[in-house]
Amino acid sequence: MPHTETDLHEELISSTRLFEGKVISLRRDEVKLPNGKTGTREVVEHPGAVAVVPLTTDGKVILVRQFRHPVQQVMLEVPAGKLDPGEKPEACALRELKEETGYVAGRIRKLTSMYTTPGFSNEIIHIFLAEGLIESDKDPDEDEFINSESYTLDQIAEMVATGEICDAKSLVALYLAGIQLHD
Repeated sequence: MPHTETDLHEELISSTRLFEGKVISLRRDEVKLPNGKTGTREVVEHPGAVAVVPLTTDGKVILVRQFRHPVQQVMLEVPAGKLDPGEKPEACALRELKEETGYVAGRIRKLTSMYTTPGFSNEIIHIFLAEGLIESDKDPDEDEFINSESYTLDQIAEMVATGEICDAKSLVALYLAGIQLHD
C-alpha cells in the first residue's frame, strides 16, 4: 500500500548550525522518522538564485563562460546569480542579466522555480526568459571574470550533445525556454 504524505513526513527534533558562510550555511538536524526512530540530516542552506535565458531578436541566446572553482573547469552557462537578502527573483534576474552580459531586458517571463538538490540543500533557482534585449554595459561583481557569447539554437543543441553545456540549471532553463536540444 502506498504511503500518504503524512506517513512520509519527518519531524524536526533539533538543529545545530555548523557553518555560516557568504554563500551557504550548513546545519545538522536531528529528525524523528516516520517509523518513530531518529535520524540525522545535514542541510546546506542557500538564499536562492535565478537563471536567465536571454533571447536576442535574431533568435540567438546569450550564454556566459566562466571558471567554476568547485568543479575546476570553465563552464558555458545561462547567466545566473544569487538572490540578495529581501530581493525579488524578477529584480535579481534583471540585475544578473546586466551584470553578466551587459544586456537589459525589455521583458522577462518566469518559466519555473526548481530545487537543485533537495536531498541535501534548500537551494531554489527561479528561471526566467528575457526578451527585447537592449545592449548596455556589463557590470560584473568584483570577483567575477565572465565572457558573454551568443549562439544559435543549432549551436546550443550541438554543445549540449557534446557535453560543453553540462550544468543542470542551464540545461533545464534552455529546455524550458522551448529550445529543441535534440533532433
